[in-house]
Amino acid sequence: MLTWIPVTIAAATFQTFRFMLQKVLSAVTLSPGGATFARFAYSAPFILSGLAVYLYASGQSLPHLSGQFWGFALIGSVSQILATICVVSLFKQRNFAVGITFKKTEVIQTAIVGLVVLGDAISAWGWVAILLGLSAVLVLSKPPDATGAWWSHLTNTASKLGLGAGVLFAFSAVSYRGASLQLGDLAPVFRAAVTLASVVSLQTLLMVIWLAWREKGEITRVWQARRVAIWVGLTSLGGSFCWFWAFTLQNAAYVKALGQVELLLSILASLLFFKEKISRREVVGMGLLVLSILALGLAL
Repeated sequence: MLTWIPVTIAAATFQTFRFMLQKVLSAVTLSPGGATFARFAYSAPFILSGLAVYLYASGQSLPHLSGQFWGFALIGSVSQILATICVVSLFKQRNFAVGITFKKTEVIQTAIVGLVVLGDAISAWGWVAILLGLSAVLVLSKPPDATGAWWSHLTNTASKLGLGAGVLFAFSAVSYRGASLQLGDLAPVFRAAVTLASVVSLQTLLMVIWLAWREKGEITRVWQARRVAIWVGLTSLGGSFCWFWAFTLQNAAYVKALGQVELLLSILASLLFFKEKISRREVVGMGLLVLSILALGLAL
């Protein structure tokens, strides 16, 4: 079944639009924490309502959610919150396209985490694709105006945020796949919906607690920014559902590798919407990621 391919491409498209909106919010109105909270707060009502309507129309009931399910869901929830904060903060350091590219370290890290935690195997060509993607990040780690050896730039703020986001997104992807696998042989779409609803509920609760404690007034600012923030929630809903659906159908590393098509969309957004310049070195790094996507095709 190749259903996971168009579903993954749809997820990457939704995610690009969502990060564009979060970049706007974090630059003008909200803190990175507030911009992150917006995606959960404004998507949760739609996700929970949609699941309720589905359960009513189909006559099904919620499956048993084991302790193992909630363990995977909690790890994934916290990892995704922290990863999103890293990416939104990264947009303040580098342009939009490069910020998204740094995030793509998640591909190789998802493969490693998936292999260790879930035993998901990766073929030889799969590793070639993943390593090509990693080499792209090494090229991109050097800012356009920086001097010195390339390896010295892996410790700058942008690189730390990008690599940190990659690690955290890797854990969230594998954890979400692990959670959905706890639901047995239910229909993939139903498994995705139940897992997503559970995770977003957790994330909304955790973010409310955190912002009320550490960023007083930010929840009010998220409400005041609702005209833009609600679109963050809706694009988050579309993207998250498609990612979760894809994770129920295919190895998380392959899903994330194909999801690198998001990079091409981010270049268009960077040039056409944000009017940012992309250096020749950055173009080379992005080109390497395109090659990794082509190599992935040989792994399938």
